[in-house]
Order: sequence, then C-alpha cells, then structure tokens
Amino acid sequence: MITPSDTLPAYARIIRHSGSWLRLWWLDKFLRMTIKRKFRYDADIPFLRCKQAALDLKVTRIDPQMRVQAIDCNGASAEWIMLPESRAEKVIFYIHGGAWMFKFPRLHHAMVANWSRRLQARALMVDYRLAPEHRFPAGLDDVWSSWQWLLAQGISAQDVIVAGDSAGGNLALALLHRIKATGGAIPACAVMLSPFVDFTLSSPSMVTNEKRDPMFSVAAMVGLRRHYLAPENMLATDASPLFADFSGLPPLFFQTSESEMLRDDSLRTAAAVHAAGVAVEVELWDKVPHVFQAFQELTHGAAALEHIVDFVGRHTTWSAPASGAG
Repeated sequence: MITPSDTLPAYARIIRHSGSWLRLWWLDKFLRMTIKRKFRYDADIPFLRCKQAALDLKVTRIDPQMRVQAIDCNGASAEWIMLPESRAEKVIFYIHGGAWMFKFPRLHHAMVANWSRRLQARALMVDYRLAPEHRFPAGLDDVWSSWQWLLAQGISAQDVIVAGDSAGGNLALALLHRIKATGGAIPACAVMLSPFVDFTLSSPSMVTNEKRDPMFSVAAMVGLRRHYLAPENMLATDASPLFADFSGLPPLFFQTSESEMLRDDSLRTAAAVHAAGVAVEVELWDKVPHVFQAFQELTHGAAALEHIVDFVGRHTTWSAPASGAG
C-alpha cells in the first residue's frame, strides 16, 4: 500500500506492504544477533568476513538458470549475470554493497538475477577492491574502469541502468558524478537502495533511528569509515556524493527503510536532486531492515522489484516486460 504523507515532499512516499509480520520479527532478531552485536567500532574485519561468507553460503538460494561469467574490465574484476530472458543489449550496471569491506556473492547474485529476469536484461556486477586493504578511491576507480570497459563493448549508455545498494549506492552516485564531470554519455536512469552518501554522518536519522535499526549503530558507522578513507576526504564528492552538483544527472529512484539509520541519506540526496531540476522518486518502506530487497525470507523484495521495473519502464526506451508479481 502506498501512503502519501503531509510531512514528505511530493516525490516521496511511504510504502506499507502486507508481508508476514512473523518473518519480519524473526529477521529483526536474527540481524541484531548476527550483525549489530558484532559490527562494532573495533570490529575484527577478517573475522567478520569469514562469518558472513559462511552465512551467505548457508541462507541464500540461487536461481538454477542463472549463469555467472567472470570478466576483466580494464584490470577491474566484474561478473556478467545472465538469465534465459536476458537481452544482450540491455544492461544493469550493478554495484554491490557491504560497507566497502565485505561482499555477499550469493545474496547479490540472487537479488540481481531477479532483476535480470524481470527487466529481461543482463547485469554487470563490479567486484571492486575492498577496504581496508584498498582504501578510497580504489573501489570507485574499479567501478569507473568497469563502466568505461562496458561502453567500449558497443553498449549504448541509454541501454544501461546504474544501480547499487548501501556502499554500492554511494559508488553508483559517485560514478554518475564522474561520468558528468568527464562529459561522458549519461545512463538512462539509476536506482539506489539505501545508499550511504555522507561520511560526516550528519543525517538526523543516524541518531533518531539507531535503536530501531537492527543492523547498525553510530559506533559501527564511525568504525567503518576509518577503514575506508582519511578524515580529510570525508567531504570529497567522490566519497560523499551528497555534496556534489546533481544537475544533468539522469532520473533517480531511491528505496530505503523508514526505520533505518540511513533513511535521511536518501531523503537529503533526493532533496538536492529535486532542487537541481532532476526527476527523482523516493520510497520509504515501513518496518523493514536495511536493503530489505535482498532478503529472500520477505515478500517485500518482490513487491519492491515491481516498483523498480515500473520506474525503469517510465524512464527508458526498454519495452515493458510482462508483470511477474501480483
């Protein structure tokens, strides 16, 4: 159910989905135990990587029809994700999240495979270098190299949508700003799932939603940023794209949780996008965790994907695929 709010701008709306409250309750407790409790300021990153890799392998189901092909993109690693329905000329350029330090191959493969099936496109997922071994701007440089490689294959930018979640949403926005700054061809549109856009941690929801968020804390946010970049880089637009000029960017679509710490990162960015005269939409999903679209236990992800498909259909020349979810 889509609910307008008098306190939100016209381009933003609250989404209340009638999914299983029991699954949401269970997932909230599970995330608090497995992520929030362990992701602290002084977290042991190699230890967390091992734990999360095991969890990714254990809980994620993979579409048996999905094909994954590793690609070298001008020295940067990436993967093609393809389904039988995928059209070679239509591309989802996807940048995974994981706090710039982690990756969840099965979780992101499964989610992006669903996108590829519904949009009848193939996806290029960038396997960028991770912090703390490779600090800012190494990850963004890999994303940039992969973007240049993709266009060199003869793919038109208007046949590409850029997308990313969390840290990947940050890199997606930074990529768009870099494309504009270099005078490159702009992609058709972009989709961001709960992007982290401000390393100064200035969004009010960082404080007001800390207890409601089942995954993160202020201490964890402060801890993660010291692994990624130096304090003098926190205001750089390549790191904190919120502070860049959004004029000339393609239409942008944000989905975030109403109760997560990063909620206002999406709202503040959307306000800047709107002020720059760029088409923007924001969905605030009620009572769900950060990047809820990736959790297979919830029906919310399939519903959210239909909204993404609708947005892409309205802002590209791609033919509209048949509906896959009621």
